[in-house]
Amino acid sequence: MTSIAPPLLGLSAVSKRYGGVHALRGVDLEGRAGSIHAVLGENGAGKSTLMKIVAGVVRPDEGQIRIDGRPVAFASPKDAAAQGIACIFQELSLVPDLSIADNISITNPPRRFGLIDRRAQRRRAEELLARVGCEDIHPLSLVKDLPLSRRQMVEIAKALGRDPRILILDEGTSALTGGDVERIYAIVRRLRDEGVLLLYISHRMNEIRDLADRCSVFRNGAHVETFDTDARSDDEIVRMMVGRDIHTVFPPKRAEARAGAPVLEVRGLTWAERLRDVSFALHPGEIVGLGGLEGQGQRELLLALFGVLRGVEGEVLVDGVPRRISGPGQAKSTPIGMALIPEDRKTEGLMLPMSVADNVTAASLSRLRRGPFIDAEAERRSVERMVERLRIKVDDVRRPVSTLSGGNQQKVVIAKWLLNEPRIVLMNDPTRGIDVGTKQEIYQLLRDLADAGAAVLLFSTDYAELIGCCDRVLMLYEGRVVRVLEGGEIDEMNLVAGAFDLSLAAPPAAAGAADGGRAHVDGARSDAARVDARGSHV
Repeated sequence: MTSIAPPLLGLSAVSKRYGGVHALRGVDLEGRAGSIHAVLGENGAGKSTLMKIVAGVVRPDEGQIRIDGRPVAFASPKDAAAQGIACIFQELSLVPDLSIADNISITNPPRRFGLIDRRAQRRRAEELLARVGCEDIHPLSLVKDLPLSRRQMVEIAKALGRDPRILILDEGTSALTGGDVERIYAIVRRLRDEGVLLLYISHRMNEIRDLADRCSVFRNGAHVETFDTDARSDDEIVRMMVGRDIHTVFPPKRAEARAGAPVLEVRGLTWAERLRDVSFALHPGEIVGLGGLEGQGQRELLLALFGVLRGVEGEVLVDGVPRRISGPGQAKSTPIGMALIPEDRKTEGLMLPMSVADNVTAASLSRLRRGPFIDAEAERRSVERMVERLRIKVDDVRRPVSTLSGGNQQKVVIAKWLLNEPRIVLMNDPTRGIDVGTKQEIYQLLRDLADAGAAVLLFSTDYAELIGCCDRVLMLYEGRVVRVLEGGEIDEMNLVAGAFDLSLAAPPAAAGAADGGRAHVDGARSDAARVDARGSHV
């Protein structure tokens, strides 16, 4: 009789505590070679901690890890790599000031006569970039010059360069464009066919359905159940993850979103060929989406409004008054009252070594001063109020924010700016890498902000969010607003068509200009809507 080979990866009674918080509680898990095993759960459920234990980044307090049935212990990621384990974490591990070639070979560069062989290193980078379909990325480019989606592809190429037996992908597609996602799908399936075990963390159920053979659900640090992917419906999986029914993902929209004069007007905004004559208006109480393929100027538009970019031409009016926004300090000041939730919470939104409390109050210290000093009691009350309002899961606000789950870190970023009581909220893909339960909380928060009179400008790469959250959607293509969708026009068909600047048969209202500074479809603005912005700077 032929014996059945043991699982490639086995975990028994694995536990991990951080202070008084149990990140993992007696977890058992098995994964077999040649399979894609999805690991599901809310942020804070223990998924990332478990993957860090498998990768040797974190040592368990209790329990055992087995590879091919043999017990192993990892003192460092190097030990895990020696067993054929490679990781692609949601928090990218690339060094921004090094080249792509340097990053890909950083742990084991090719050598010649005892020195790094730069030619061989470059050839290796070119081969791995080609393997992930990114021949357009130059291996000598600096990582810091790449957008987040391209950095994610470099991270994947780097992991493949280790020829892994076990590959961990923690939200490996969360920052990718549609075309790159399809490339990664093909790579993942090919690796599975070659006998690799892929541990796949994702909050996108369509990805799980497309890729995973088996799923394991975690909740509050405990393993709930493992099952074949097609054995459970989406509703059943969500109930297992959150421990409750989610009847409505998106809160209802207001019947009349726009009321009164615009709080923000943008006229003829132009910047470095990335933004071209952008004009629109934002009213109190509405959520306006920025649609289109990634890289069409959405990120630059948010940065320009927040005063981060230099050399911006055009005009910005707040409450009808022209404003020259020269930096974030002025943008968040009381006369303007603007906040920006950035794209990358790790590098742009948080100070990771500092405490949760310090991060929450970082943008509003001037409000907490009593004379030259910070009012400690007012600071404590403010932090407690934000933790309660956003349901941030933390046992001690003095804990470094780096110890929180991704979803709770994102809540800290949002809390930091809500403490400033902004009237204009700019959001850059705020639910990237966030679980379904936390997403629902953020959607409700957006609607609550709008209902309280704030104006929200939301860029999202998720069509469902634009459809479910937004009262209007500005479609950007090559830095221009080419179409404006509102009401019943906001559907997947129109979002896709607008992303590629295609014309669909539509009612005349969908193809015309809107009032309040809205841009016309396909750039055909009337002379009256044009603004001569030469020499005017934001």
